[in-house]
Amino acid sequence: MTPYDRGVSAGEPPAPVPGARLLFSLDPAVSYLNHGSFGAVPIGVQRTQQRLRDEIEANPHRFFTQGMLDRVIHTRRHIASFLGADPDGSALVPNTTAAVSTVLQSVRLESADEVLLTDHAYGAVALAARRQCRRAGATARTVALPLTASAAEVVSRVRSALRPGKTKLLIIDQIASATAAVFPVREIVAAAREHEIPVLVDAAHVPGMLPVDVSAIGADFWVGNLHKWAFAPRGTALLAVAPQWRRKIEPLVVSWEQDAGFPLSVEYQGTIDYTPWLSAPAGLFTLRTLGWAAVRAHNAALVAYGQRVVGAALGVPPADLPQPIVPEVAMRVIPLPAGLASTAPEAIALRLDISDKLATETAVNAWGGRGLLRLSAQVYNRPEEYDRLAERLPQLLASFQR
Repeated sequence: MTPYDRGVSAGEPPAPVPGARLLFSLDPAVSYLNHGSFGAVPIGVQRTQQRLRDEIEANPHRFFTQGMLDRVIHTRRHIASFLGADPDGSALVPNTTAAVSTVLQSVRLESADEVLLTDHAYGAVALAARRQCRRAGATARTVALPLTASAAEVVSRVRSALRPGKTKLLIIDQIASATAAVFPVREIVAAAREHEIPVLVDAAHVPGMLPVDVSAIGADFWVGNLHKWAFAPRGTALLAVAPQWRRKIEPLVVSWEQDAGFPLSVEYQGTIDYTPWLSAPAGLFTLRTLGWAAVRAHNAALVAYGQRVVGAALGVPPADLPQPIVPEVAMRVIPLPAGLASTAPEAIALRLDISDKLATETAVNAWGGRGLLRLSAQVYNRPEEYDRLAERLPQLLASFQR
């Protein structure tokens, strides 16, 4: 029986991963239950990146002009292989947000077009879509997907919202940031393909959290961050592009590899810091050394436990705790009492209060007029951190509501 089996069937938390906390330089006085926002880089990966920085400063000219691009290409192939993506049709980028803007610029919207998003879309992604639509005179439209919707209902709602001949791009999350909802992207891509509507999959949280075969999804564009769940330094993501779109990709910044075309035209940006990308394989090595299947099982069981105990402390019935369609996810949300953190400023204020007064980092989001507390789990977390939050959070919320 795996730790995940124990956590789900018996309601028990998984056993801690021995020594895992020592792999990170996190403040021991803080319960870090928000790996999903910015990740946490293992010490060994930090040292790998520092060695690369030392190499640069020992001879900057040599680093940037002798073999640097070959190293980027080799790293890209390593990461693409891990994700099941075509290495010749993928590019390393700083983050999902940059990739989304690159795609929006490349699809060349016109005044009669629209971009379709869901109400789970990441805030910066929605802002980028609206800005590009505003520039082109196009429209950004949103389809609502209930937090409790089944996979079949999600596909049905998205299919019904598509407007053949008008919808120029569909943007869909694979794992939504605010709600931790998992969407059946392969089925959604197939539904959009029936009408030849391109799809961009925002998979910011997927690499390192869930197994993925990017090529099998079949999306026109797929992007995932390596610096959240794959232990890479921040500023590392992979954008995979379907063959028919590769010659149309326009980098946000034109540099010396522009004529080489995608992916080098996107990857080479002069004197940017390439050390996060080149250090990313060390993060994947750490993941494999820990045993990726074991990491996934531990994280899924622990966050399910955390959702249960904190939800119970807040009086949320088990049936009202949103359950993902894929149980291996390492993030879960807990609905907060009505009227609490129902706007973005209120959500930020509550998150800061939890951080300052409970020495606990969480994510708090306002979604659909309701506040959602999002918990994450990683190998450095322990059950008692969630127990402590469950014990102290109700009193804090009571004072916050006064």
